[in-house]
Amino acid sequence: MDILQIRDYISRDSPSAGGNWVREIKRQIGSLEKFPLRCPVIPESAELGNEYRHLIYGNYRTLFKVIGSRGVIMRVIHGARLLDI
Repeated sequence: MDILQIRDYISRDSPSAGGNWVREIKRQIGSLEKFPLRCPVIPESAELGNEYRHLIYGNYRTLFKVIGSRGVIMRVIHGARLLDI
């Protein structure tokens, strides 16, 4: 849901930019399958009581937690937004 809302927002100015953003964010999220621990633990983890990590692409953060050897996506949000997982 986050990705579609972000795509729609970006597409208001440029439909092709919205589509390009979705393709790239999906590519980056796909890379978490093999190497989820390469991403840093987010500063908010202590407050949230769970170890969440993030992958940053442009102004957006993909927030996830590692379960077993896989990254499970929780949210994709603009970096300026307050975190609500």
